[in-house]
Amino acid sequence: MGYFWRVLKMSLIIRLMFVAATAAAQEAKPGCQESCGNISIPYPFGTSPECYIAEEFLITCNTTNYSPPQAFLTRSNIQVLEILLQGQLRVSGWIGYDCYNSSNHNSWLELSKFTISTTQNKLTAVGCDTIALVTGYRGQNYTTGCVSLCDSVDDVINGSCSGIGCCQTFIPRGARSYDIELASINKYQQVLDFNPCSYAFVAEDGVFNFSSLDLLDLRGRQKFPLVLDWAIGNKTCQEAEMDAANYACKENTQCHDSISRPGYGCSCSDGYQGNPYLGCQDIDECSTLSPCNGTCQNLPGTFNCSCPKGYEGDGRKNGTGCTLVASQSQRFPLIIILGKHIILLTSSWIYLGLRERKLIKRKEKFFQKNGGLMLQHLLSKYEGCTETTKIFTAKDLQKATDNYHESRILGQGGQGTVYKGILPDNRVVAIKKSKVTDQSQVEQFVNEVHILSQINHRNVVKLLGCCLETEVPLLVYEFVTNGTLSSHIHDTKCTSSLSWETCLRIASETAGALSYLHSSASTPIIHRDVKSTNVLLDDNFTAKVSDFGASRLVPLDQTQVATLVQGTFGYLDPEYFHSGQLTDKSDVYSFGVLLAELLTGKKVICFDRPEKERHLVRLFRSAVKEDRLLEVLDNKVLNEEHVQYFMEVAMLAKRCLEVKGQERPTMKEVAMELERVLKLIEKHPWVEGHDWNLEETQSLLNESLKAAYGCDSSNTTGYDSLKSEVKLNIDSGR
Repeated sequence: MGYFWRVLKMSLIIRLMFVAATAAAQEAKPGCQESCGNISIPYPFGTSPECYIAEEFLITCNTTNYSPPQAFLTRSNIQVLEILLQGQLRVSGWIGYDCYNSSNHNSWLELSKFTISTTQNKLTAVGCDTIALVTGYRGQNYTTGCVSLCDSVDDVINGSCSGIGCCQTFIPRGARSYDIELASINKYQQVLDFNPCSYAFVAEDGVFNFSSLDLLDLRGRQKFPLVLDWAIGNKTCQEAEMDAANYACKENTQCHDSISRPGYGCSCSDGYQGNPYLGCQDIDECSTLSPCNGTCQNLPGTFNCSCPKGYEGDGRKNGTGCTLVASQSQRFPLIIILGKHIILLTSSWIYLGLRERKLIKRKEKFFQKNGGLMLQHLLSKYEGCTETTKIFTAKDLQKATDNYHESRILGQGGQGTVYKGILPDNRVVAIKKSKVTDQSQVEQFVNEVHILSQINHRNVVKLLGCCLETEVPLLVYEFVTNGTLSSHIHDTKCTSSLSWETCLRIASETAGALSYLHSSASTPIIHRDVKSTNVLLDDNFTAKVSDFGASRLVPLDQTQVATLVQGTFGYLDPEYFHSGQLTDKSDVYSFGVLLAELLTGKKVICFDRPEKERHLVRLFRSAVKEDRLLEVLDNKVLNEEHVQYFMEVAMLAKRCLEVKGQERPTMKEVAMELERVLKLIEKHPWVEGHDWNLEETQSLLNESLKAAYGCDSSNTTGYDSLKSEVKLNIDSGR
């Protein structure tokens, strides 16, 4: 608790430096309560109906239970720490924990109107045997999280949250709630002496600085501040201005649309100050800034400087000022002044030239550090033989993304941000900007870029080139237009409806691409993050395997041991998760999960389902084993008539999901099997008009399942380290 209040106190001290300039902005409506304790309450917020603009802007000032009084948002237990008229609200959030002795406490927050700022906050998890999973709502359900592992205190790096003792990730844009659940892999048995509990929280970026001392008890802290985004109504500025009676921006203000949620905000126009929701007043620059050498005249929103008679210039202190009009006897001093100006201009020209040269050298330094010379040498060997990697300049990609404008963001993840770019030849591309790079892996990175760019498979997203002139290399891929397979399966707002034949073709194309990467490419490539969100679809619903951020090139007859867990919850190969050994069979398992996802139309992890059915792999295995597969199938599958072909796909998915990797088929075998089934369906369509009833279908399923297992008593094993979810109360947080 002491650390939390120290951070808050430092934040308040910094803001006191700006009180003189912003005091007028922190005003309430006349006759309304202006503060609660040490918290100012500016309009549109207020403590009673006549003092706030809408119900969600109610501030409850609790003077009964606290001294000094404390402010809370609406009628919830969300404590308000600061209200900013720039559209943000600083509140207090609880820390969640999970301990070896089954003591646990979830950290959660739910809002009805406001949103959790994605730019100002981060999810942080602390622990050496820690899985932090966050679920919430942002117009639709979302899931994110991170994993933090280590074997001893000596492994962690103070100040770093890269997955060793501490991990961090972003909260998705527009989120109105979050619920953090913590779990461990080994129940803290190997780290109990120095890390008996896991901790997780959403906090304002920068207020938490990780230390090895946090592993024991988080140094006694229970809360951290976090930032909420707020806006007026749910209209754009253009729509709101048409309703003059309810338009919130008053005199001398500007309106701007909210980025994080529907609605708009107001700010004072240049040269004005005050509360934009009550009206802004002119700033008297002449008395507050003293900007003139001569006479200063205050004007609405600006000011004017003039020189007295006998003097010339613009009269401004930061301009030419006022100088005496020169006579014949004053020419010599003027020459001196002119000489000073020439020297100043020359110095500026030299400075700008040196700065440009320094910038060029900086780009050259990054180019060499990121393996640019090595890549150029490698490309020169293959010049004219094959299509080689294009090396883009930093200026090219900066222009293509409109200087990496926020509107160009296609997606954000733990590894970086993907932007939409338009090249000079009007080609639309996807540009991946990673967060960090490992200098010890530069040679491997260069080889990977070169080899991945040589892959020319119709079902693999093409790597077009890279840029090495920035601190972290940028990768340029072809742009795929029709979204992800996941969105077409699960998003209820998606207008497309994939038939079973289309789903089977997409699965066949995906398997063919992975088979090519495993066995047909010049160097075997293991994807390591096969999932429905990494399968993109073009306008013809052709599959494109994407996101090789976690992939690795593997020499023939070798495996790779990963130092950190790679992949996505629900798709992780249990054998790889426990042993750390990476093989092509890890991709086979993940593809089996994807097949089950296509067959059932269900999400891989869903806490809205009963506890035994939350994990799709467990649900699918159980349904296959207990001869009740029809209960979990997607409706579009049940409506089809070629049941025998569908059963072959279900049995193939079951083989891919074997716990032991050696019992799974290869990707080549999977691809050949799916292609065979697809051709059978196209060549031998089911006889039209045949009357299939449920009993016949169930009988056929039962016989196929028994044949697959050999007997009725076979056992299967599943992987599940996540806990149940607790239902939440709206507008409350803990």
